[in-house]
Amino acid sequence: MKKSAVSSEASASLPQPVSRTPQSNRPRLDFAKRTANRQLSTRDLLALLRSEAPKLYDLAQVVGRWVWIQFSEKQPPQVTAVLAQLGFHWNTKRQLWQHPCGVLSDGSPDDPRDKYGSFFAADQQAA
Repeated sequence: MKKSAVSSEASASLPQPVSRTPQSNRPRLDFAKRTANRQLSTRDLLALLRSEAPKLYDLAQVVGRWVWIQFSEKQPPQVTAVLAQLGFHWNTKRQLWQHPCGVLSDGSPDDPRDKYGSFFAADQQAA
């Protein structure tokens, strides 16, 4: 499984959320945009990642119709805010970011990669 950390250099190239909350240094999210992004199809999400966050696109693993992104270490708030704005949510059990691509389903104790298969989007692009 491909895992990587996005460096602070790389995080500077990621799209930035709208603004910062006054109480903290955490970026503020546009929840209407986040909700709309969660409805994007797998193809549309991958196109968005490829154009707006190529470092994240390189890590994107397609599992069934969902997209997963996993890092080897904790990411800075700027990276997690970008992921959240794009419609990803954190899965504590699997320790990765998931995007439902408009397909909501109940969690499973089994690994969905076994049932649906998976591939890295960047690998498919090169083929």
